[in-house]
Amino acid sequence: MQKIKILRKQLGISQFAMAEKLGISQNAFSKIELGKSEMTLSRLYQVADILEVDLLDLIQIEQY
Repeated sequence: MQKIKILRKQLGISQFAMAEKLGISQNAFSKIELGKSEMTLSRLYQVADILEVDLLDLIQIEQY
Protein backbone atom coordinates (compact mmCIF):
# COMPACT_ATOMS: atom_id res chain seq x y z
CA MET A 1 0.00 0.00 0.00
CA GLN A 2 1.49 3.26 -1.14
CA LYS A 3 -0.18 5.08 1.75
CA ILE A 4 1.77 3.01 4.28
CA LYS A 5 5.04 3.89 2.56
CA ILE A 6 4.22 7.60 2.52
CA LEU A 7 3.21 7.68 6.18
CA ARG A 8 6.21 5.58 7.21
CA LYS A 9 8.61 7.93 5.45
CA GLN A 10 6.92 11.00 6.96
CA LEU A 11 7.62 9.56 10.40
CA GLY A 12 11.19 8.68 9.46
CA ILE A 13 10.72 4.96 10.09
CA SER A 14 12.78 2.56 7.99
CA GLN A 15 11.34 -0.57 6.42
CA PHE A 16 13.59 -2.59 8.71
CA ALA A 17 12.25 -0.84 11.84
CA MET A 18 8.66 -1.27 10.68
CA ALA A 19 9.21 -4.95 9.98
CA GLU A 20 10.86 -5.42 13.35
CA LYS A 21 7.91 -3.79 15.16
CA LEU A 22 5.52 -6.06 13.24
CA GLY A 23 7.59 -9.18 13.91
CA ILE A 24 8.14 -9.93 10.22
CA SER A 25 11.07 -9.79 7.82
CA GLN A 26 11.96 -6.65 5.91
CA ASN A 27 11.22 -8.55 2.71
CA ALA A 28 7.71 -9.39 3.95
CA PHE A 29 7.10 -5.76 4.85
CA SER A 30 8.36 -4.61 1.46
CA LYS A 31 5.79 -6.88 -0.17
CA ILE A 32 3.07 -5.24 1.94
CA GLU A 33 4.11 -1.78 0.74
CA LEU A 34 4.24 -2.97 -2.86
CA GLY A 35 0.77 -4.49 -2.59
CA LYS A 36 2.13 -7.98 -3.26
CA SER A 37 0.98 -9.34 0.07
CA GLU A 38 -2.45 -9.45 1.68
CA MET A 39 -2.81 -8.18 5.23
CA THR A 40 -5.09 -9.41 7.96
CA LEU A 41 -7.25 -6.97 9.87
CA SER A 42 -5.06 -7.56 12.89
CA ARG A 43 -1.95 -6.62 10.90
CA LEU A 44 -3.69 -3.50 9.58
CA TYR A 45 -4.43 -2.42 13.15
CA GLN A 46 -0.78 -2.97 14.06
CA VAL A 47 0.42 -0.87 11.13
CA ALA A 48 -2.05 1.92 11.91
CA ASP A 49 -0.91 1.94 15.53
CA ILE A 50 2.77 2.15 14.60
CA LEU A 51 2.08 4.92 12.08
CA GLU A 52 -0.11 6.73 14.63
CA VAL A 53 -3.15 6.95 12.35
CA ASP A 54 -6.72 5.76 12.57
CA LEU A 55 -7.34 2.49 10.74
CA LEU A 56 -9.99 4.12 8.54
CA ASP A 57 -7.55 6.84 7.50
CA LEU A 58 -5.03 4.18 6.58
CA ILE A 59 -7.35 2.15 4.36
CA GLN A 60 -9.45 4.98 2.92
CA ILE A 61 -8.99 5.33 -0.81
CA GLU A 62 -8.37 8.91 -1.80
CA GLN A 63 -10.46 10.13 -4.67
CA TYR A 64 -9.46 13.04 -6.84
